Formats: sequence, structure tokens, C-alpha cells
Amino acid sequence: MSENNPFGEGGGGFDMNALLQQAQAMQEQMVAAQQQLADAEVDGTVADGLVTVTVNGTGELVRVKIRADSFDPADTEDLEDLIVAAYRDARQRSDAMAAEAFGPLTGGLGALGGAPDEGTTGGGSPLGF
Repeated sequence: MSENNPFGEGGGGFDMNALLQQAQAMQEQMVAAQQQLADAEVDGTVADGLVTVTVNGTGELVRVKIRADSFDPADTEDLEDLIVAAYRDARQRSDAMAAEAFGPLTGGLGALGGAPDEGTTGGGSPLGF
């Protein structure tokens, strides 16, 4: 029987060991992808770099940079809005990076009923669920 085909060579049998090996390999790939995302950093910027927000690949806020002498300290409302906009930009980039990292891994789940058909995003998650 082929190790890559859980249904055996002719498709008539079912090899549970092969299926378990595939599941184990996929789980290892998912853990590795999650660690890469946690270690990666993405910047979101607004107003030509007036505010830069850095998040990791899982969307966790890591750092905020504000260009010196770039805003009126008496008017913090505009600065607050810029920080939110920069975070949204960074988070969008982080989500795209996650979709790229997990896309090949979750694409095969459609046959198992775990993910929607290709081209759909399900509930809007960057992972396609």
C-alpha cells in the first residue's frame, strides 16, 4: 500500500496508519507555521510614516512609533485616530501573512470537510474557516 494514499493502492482498502501519519505531518507543519508567524513582524503605517505600528504574525501589538514633533500635544484625538489606522493596516498585513502561511495546509482540509471550497473565505478568518 502507498504511504501517501490512506485508501490503499487501488482505492478499495483503507490504511488507518497512513491517514494518521498524514495527520501527524500536517499537525507538525501547522505548529511550525504558527511559530514562524509568532516570530515574524509586520509594520502598518499612516500619513507617510507619521505613525508606525508593528504587530507580529498573529496580530499581537509589538511596538508603536510616532515621529517626533509631528503632532500638537494639545490635540491628541488626531494622533489616536492615526494609531488605530496604523494598527488596522498592520493587522491586515498580518492576516494576509497568516493566510499565505496556512493556505497550503488548510487547502487540503476541504476533502475532509474541514474547510470551505477554494475561493471562499468562510467566516472571514484569514485561515479560511
